[in-house]
Amino acid sequence: MDKLLYGVAYYDEYMPYDRLAEDVKMMKAANINVVRIAESTWSTHEPQEGVFDFRHVTRVLDAMEEAGISVIVGTPTYAIPTWMVKAHPDILATTKQGPGIYGARQIMDITHPAYLFYAERIIRKLMEVTAHRKCVIGFQLDNETKYYDTAGGHVQERFVKYLREKFHDDLDAMNRAFGLDYWSNRINAWEDFPDVRGTINGSLGAEFEKFRRTLVDEFLMWQSGIVKEYAREDQFITHNFDFEWKGYSYGVQPMVDHVHAARALTVAGCDIYHPTQDYLTGTEIAFGGDLTRSLKKDNYFVLETEAQGFPQWTPYDGQLRLQAFSHLASGANMVEYWHWHSIHNSFETYWKGLLSHDFKENETYRAAKQIGLEFAGLGPHLINLKKHNRVALLLSNESLTALDWFPIRENEDGSKFRYNDVVRYIYDALYEINVECDILWPESEELSDYDLLILPALYTADEKLLLRIADYVEQGGHLLATFKTAFTDENVKVYSDVQPHILNRCFGVSYSHFTYPNHLQLATDHYFCGEKEVRGFLELLNVEQNSVQVLATYDHPSWGRFAAVTRNTCGKGTATYLGCQTTKAMLKEILRDTLNDAGIADAAGRPEFPVIIRTGINQFGKEIVYYLNYSPKEQIVTYQGIDGVELFGDTPVKEGETVHIPAWDLKIIER
Repeated sequence: MDKLLYGVAYYDEYMPYDRLAEDVKMMKAANINVVRIAESTWSTHEPQEGVFDFRHVTRVLDAMEEAGISVIVGTPTYAIPTWMVKAHPDILATTKQGPGIYGARQIMDITHPAYLFYAERIIRKLMEVTAHRKCVIGFQLDNETKYYDTAGGHVQERFVKYLREKFHDDLDAMNRAFGLDYWSNRINAWEDFPDVRGTINGSLGAEFEKFRRTLVDEFLMWQSGIVKEYAREDQFITHNFDFEWKGYSYGVQPMVDHVHAARALTVAGCDIYHPTQDYLTGTEIAFGGDLTRSLKKDNYFVLETEAQGFPQWTPYDGQLRLQAFSHLASGANMVEYWHWHSIHNSFETYWKGLLSHDFKENETYRAAKQIGLEFAGLGPHLINLKKHNRVALLLSNESLTALDWFPIRENEDGSKFRYNDVVRYIYDALYEINVECDILWPESEELSDYDLLILPALYTADEKLLLRIADYVEQGGHLLATFKTAFTDENVKVYSDVQPHILNRCFGVSYSHFTYPNHLQLATDHYFCGEKEVRGFLELLNVEQNSVQVLATYDHPSWGRFAAVTRNTCGKGTATYLGCQTTKAMLKEILRDTLNDAGIADAAGRPEFPVIIRTGINQFGKEIVYYLNYSPKEQIVTYQGIDGVELFGDTPVKEGETVHIPAWDLKIIER
């Protein structure tokens, strides 16, 4: 990339009246240099089967080309027209809830032959209209693609074929692997395979989820192949991955294995939505950015983020700017809002865009003008920021699925403590003590590139992965694992020898009892945090090796003899095991201690949230240091490092100087 991309999604089809020229004028005034079009309006592009109308597309291309604004063209395949469903009702996905009903987006079976026929045709027609245009710099495949719970007969037939290949047609092997003798679930003939939607077997159910994630890989790779037939060498192919949603972008996406699906792309992309106002922390921006950057180990695009969003997300002064630069601090080369204006009808009427319903200049738009000006001026210093961190989190879709089947804890109010809760428990604490991390996956080979490897609830793992992790420690790596690690094999079958399986030799501990705490505290002479409460879940750890250092036990008359947190020397490395959920304050102390053990200096002396520090190397070979203030009060930090220049003011900064960061603001130092 030779410039930062700053843009909006723009749908001429949604406009209540013709205002394209005025919109372009306002975009230019805000230094918006890219728009995304077309991916949401298949029924407008093809109002009847085989009848195509790309007038909205071409008029926007003409206007943007004349204005010097780049365009990303999205394939319009995630929301299907009514005529298609009328002709082929079974294109709608059959889910656990039964046959689908037309209305919402993302309700189709992405494997249905008729759907794929129509999708290929509209993609090719759109490519013929757009790919050759000078202003078109790239293509977005579909939109937040998932498998949409599709589980109809066609999908289940494919699943049976998948299992026959996996188990080499050996039914006995499959029955053993999944434990199907339980409750007479054993399958003795392939033709007797039951409807998977009704299974109570977590192993079979999790395998079905894993299979359905491969449908997304296949679908995006198929679309990518079509687009590549038309795309120029200078045009990228991307996709806007989303995350598990808890009212905002929260965790690892259950319905997509991002690292596998990203193979279809030349540039990884994502959509990040997050709380703001008093609840703006930047955590979701950092987590989504770190995960997406790690997919291809390169810079990425934020293809959607909020401008105003929900009414409760209308930003305070300074927050839109802070958010935009926070994306860059994680390695983004694009920040794009969903979307340009607030829609006047239908489902997202009150998901507000950069402009409100009246299309007038407003506080959010004026903030965007400042951001656009600064992106244009400072872009050469901030673009293509490269990051390689010393800490890595290993994330696992398989563990996520398994812990959906078997939640770590089910509370009386119906809430459940699951995999992504452990991921965010660890990630959020690292973020708040200003320790950046990269993301790895079970197939990642580069474990030795990191000084500290963290396993948040790696519940499901095959022995090959566990042996690689053990070897990483023995060769000098440092490991931290939480409770619920190395408990089941790749088929979600509990290892029957010892927990944590294989890794017990690294940690020097094992356990056979686990429970929920009830007014329980940690006992420790190693940690000095006053918040010693044990929460959510705990394991009663038995020490098996003399080399084990017990860092904390349980302050309890029955369980005081059991360890809660331990560290062991194993070969040239060390392995720390966290056997319970602690308070965030205690977790931060445990993390600092583990970081120091791993030789990651200054973990104890760094500023903490609300000041967040993010770093990377720019294209001039200089280090960029972001100081981000996520609070309504001015923050003062002492600058540490070689002399540099604060980019907004173009002022020198020296070692030991104080840096004043206004409320909801930031400083960027190049050194």
